[in-house]
Amino acid sequence: MEKPTHIKFLVSNAAAGSVIGKGGSTITDFQSQSGARIQLSRNHEFFPGTTDRIIMISGTINDVLKAVELILAKLLSELHAEGGDDVEPKTKVRLVVPNSSCGGIIGKGGSTIKSFIEESHAGIKISPQDNSYYGLNDRLVTLTGTLDEQMMAIDLILSKLSEDPHYSQSMNAPFSYPGVFFSGFHGTPYTYVLPSVATAPQNAMSYGTNGAGGKFPSNKEDRSNSVTIGVADGHIGFVVGRGGRNIMEIGQVTGARIKISDRGDFVAGTTNRKVTITGSHRAIRAAESMIMQKVAYASERVID
Repeated sequence: MEKPTHIKFLVSNAAAGSVIGKGGSTITDFQSQSGARIQLSRNHEFFPGTTDRIIMISGTINDVLKAVELILAKLLSELHAEGGDDVEPKTKVRLVVPNSSCGGIIGKGGSTIKSFIEESHAGIKISPQDNSYYGLNDRLVTLTGTLDEQMMAIDLILSKLSEDPHYSQSMNAPFSYPGVFFSGFHGTPYTYVLPSVATAPQNAMSYGTNGAGGKFPSNKEDRSNSVTIGVADGHIGFVVGRGGRNIMEIGQVTGARIKISDRGDFVAGTTNRKVTITGSHRAIRAAESMIMQKVAYASERVID
């Protein structure tokens, strides 16, 4: 038996819709054609710092490659329909690869990645490690080229990743990241907690995606910014902790100020209490991540 492997890459929300198809018809069809399993993060579960959803394909190497090709070809044909150009377009696909597996793709002095670029003719770039997200253990590998060039590069990269025992473990890592990534947490995706309902710079409510913390028009790290996130009423106790212990600890560790709305004061249209975090971008991100860990733990307790 070939051992199972997996690959994750990013798709825009619109692209995710066309991969799923009406009532799930396309994704079902692609799964049966390829023999691979195709999973998508939910509507607002984005890769930190992007507005892209994550797609994960698992199965044997050949099944996974078949499914990737079906998906990329479909997205390309839609791009074609809009552009109507005869030249085969060069597009970008961004793979999500755990930090610990990037060394294998890069190789000694960059030798492996260089050979992959020469063999596939695709552009291959590995993003630097992003320290602005607390516990973010993945990097993006961007492949630029025609569909054939990208598929060749994916085949080379996936074959290399599949040799790495750590890589197969990352298949069980949580697939959705409430708010931000947090490392070492396993369990079902809990994003009904509304990772971020609204991000509010100063007092203006601006509806945005999570991770927008870094996009406010303040370039001074220490200027106070504030972000409001929604936490399910039933989970607030876990965030506060006995006698306020947890919330004090989060404040001390991150340097952020955290304020929770009164009972019955909810984010509009939900039963989520407002948790307002104030401080530097870094402090806000770290506090948000710690809060989400508590919430995820709470959800786990509730589900069990």
